[in-house]
Amino acid sequence: MEKRENFKSRIGFIMTSAGCAIGLGNVWRFPFITGQYGGAAFVLFYLVFLVLLGLPIMVMEFAVGRASAKSSVRSFHALQPKGSKWHLFGYTAAAGNYLLMMFYTTVAGWMLSYTVKSARGMFSGMSPDEVSSVFGTMLANPAEQVGWMAVVVIIGFAICLRGLKSGVEKASTFIMTSLLFLMLVLVVRAVTLPGAGSGLAFYLKPDFSKMVSSGIGEVIFAAMGQSFFTLSLGIGSLAIFGSYIGKEKALAGEAVSIISLDTFVALMAGFIIFPTCFAFGVNPGQGPGLIFATLPNIFNAMKFGRVWGTPFFILMSFASLSTVIAVFENIISYAIDMAGWSRRKAVVVNLVLILLLSLPCALGFNLWANATVPGIGNIQDVEDFLVSNNLLPLGSLVYLLFCTTRYGWGFDGFITEANTGSGLKFPKAIRLYVTWILPLIIIGIWITGYVQKFFIK
Repeated sequence: MEKRENFKSRIGFIMTSAGCAIGLGNVWRFPFITGQYGGAAFVLFYLVFLVLLGLPIMVMEFAVGRASAKSSVRSFHALQPKGSKWHLFGYTAAAGNYLLMMFYTTVAGWMLSYTVKSARGMFSGMSPDEVSSVFGTMLANPAEQVGWMAVVVIIGFAICLRGLKSGVEKASTFIMTSLLFLMLVLVVRAVTLPGAGSGLAFYLKPDFSKMVSSGIGEVIFAAMGQSFFTLSLGIGSLAIFGSYIGKEKALAGEAVSIISLDTFVALMAGFIIFPTCFAFGVNPGQGPGLIFATLPNIFNAMKFGRVWGTPFFILMSFASLSTVIAVFENIISYAIDMAGWSRRKAVVVNLVLILLLSLPCALGFNLWANATVPGIGNIQDVEDFLVSNNLLPLGSLVYLLFCTTRYGWGFDGFITEANTGSGLKFPKAIRLYVTWILPLIIIGIWITGYVQKFFIK
């Protein structure tokens, strides 16, 4: 078995872990869901729930990873009480990472495709209807769909092939630094557009009457769900990075750094989207089509629109690739831990496997468009539903119970690991909350997700 690598630096660990958490949920979903639920009032609830829900579970994933020094598929073997069956969840977590990549690689391919389209000036001179039709034409073309998906898979595994320090850590640090720089440039451009003030007011001034009109319960649940899912918790995709770090720093402080970076990216995305949409009279809450159908039209209307549109789609590509690279590293670690393979063999086998597993989603918009599940949707919708509505919340519940109950690792084992090292400590005083209240909240999120999907139309 290959010698286990560790991160070269603390900043590398933070950037890589943040890269896993930061993805299209931050720069794609957060702005339009904020637009749907009234702007600043939604953001306030989102920030509160990020701390109450996301932070404890992230610390637990890191603690399980660091204490075991194994991937999620082997970590429970090392920490579980003798004779217990917690390790079986490790295989579910592994399946969750594969399932996530089965549709995420296709979406990341869309971002790369639009980067190239924008750079070539494809949208210049197009009418709004023509711009909207570009996305539909791309989805209907199986060769284009599979081609861009394959590019994402090859880039991701090529970086992972270089190892943790030379590949994953170096690439993640570059991608995250570039992403933050591009965001700041685009924010400056957005807030200086004529009419941008209305968008900033919508985004920054809480208007609780908008919450009432949307339904307070629905808004609170949406904020709770967004704060929970944005961090990619529950399938061990962060635990692996805990296994690569030393004991110098307590884990709560590291989790706060990562969540802060994740939140900063989401909030900056809002500073790009809302001023831009209000400046051009566009509804920012119109859903996923905002990115592919509406924003290219806005960039067309700007002076030097191509100069601003291309960096925006590069930003989107970086956000998606950072998650792909992090999850691929997780997948590679399974083969190394379970089968004792070399990194090269693990990369080659999984590259072929992910290419094959990603085909149904890429073809689900064209050749296999008739393959749908009633109440859920097409192949991508089904895969997303399995991950987002099931594996993430239920997986988080498993980590929570494992770290807090005497039937698992137990609170004492968890708190000792989490608070080893200098820096911010995990407060023992919230033991009652994480043991009894937080599990009920997660179960509530899971059940409400089903109710909204199948019973509320």
